[in-house]
Amino acid sequence: MTAGTLTQVPGFLVGHVSDFKSLTGCTVILCPPDTIGSVNVRGSAAGTRQLDALTNYHIVNEVQAVLLTGGSAFGLDAAGGVMEFLEERGQGFDVAITRVPTVPTAVIFDLSLGNCRVRPDKKMGYNACLQARAEPVAEGSVGAGTGASVGKLLGTAQATKGGLGSVCISGPQGLLVGALVVVNAFGDVLGYHSQQIIAGARRTPSSPEFVGTAQLIRQGRVRQNFGEPNTTLGVIATNARLSREQAHKVAQMGHNGLARSIIPVHTLFDGDIVFVLSNPQVEADLHVVGLLGEKALRLAIDRAIKTAHGLGVLPAYQDLI
Repeated sequence: MTAGTLTQVPGFLVGHVSDFKSLTGCTVILCPPDTIGSVNVRGSAAGTRQLDALTNYHIVNEVQAVLLTGGSAFGLDAAGGVMEFLEERGQGFDVAITRVPTVPTAVIFDLSLGNCRVRPDKKMGYNACLQARAEPVAEGSVGAGTGASVGKLLGTAQATKGGLGSVCISGPQGLLVGALVVVNAFGDVLGYHSQQIIAGARRTPSSPEFVGTAQLIRQGRVRQNFGEPNTTLGVIATNARLSREQAHKVAQMGHNGLARSIIPVHTLFDGDIVFVLSNPQVEADLHVVGLLGEKALRLAIDRAIKTAHGLGVLPAYQDLI
């Protein structure tokens, strides 16, 4: 059963900073001590920082935070603010003269929706940490989801507003699996219950009718250039005791949730990424965690769309129903 948002998993804090004028923002997930992390990247247009620290051969074992941000590659600068916040508090990998925080970061491309010259920066990343709380996560057009949009085969003007969503699912023997996702997809989003398009490319800039991106592509309607890049960023957090290798498998399984909710997904124009964070407290079977993570991501994607606000630039789900 669902039990709130990702912050229901003990120890994890989430903070947003939103720029509603320039339509961008960032979201930080601060991790409790001893958190193990991994990641799986399947989109071909990912923008990232410090993902190498999540690979099996890396010397660093713990993750202090994950940052999701707008601004495309420019937004990676916001990670410096998160690192500063954590270093001030003595968190990170001990290198004798200081501690170096591990802050894996991934971006979405939101430059075409707002002011492309204003991007999340170091100050915004720091302020997101100051806002981090264990309270239920604010959803919709906030944080990294502020400038998110969905369904861009026909251009941003015919897209639908995307956003940020979060859920937590309880499993057996005290297991908790939470998810937070930023939906800025090239493809269309299917409703969790209806399996019908609830956000995507629309017939005209003023039309509420979805054209069906996958169907158009099958008929030969394709992009002639790179256009606006897109990305769905997902984070699964759990209190299951996972090794880094097991966390990576859960991240792989989590992508099944994206594939069942977004059509098409993992394209050349998407930077789709799933992170997994484990605060080791309870024993749980890997497959149980993976399947709950997949479901949590699907539910979070649904919530991201249904709680999004058009912010005066694109129609959102709430405007189209």
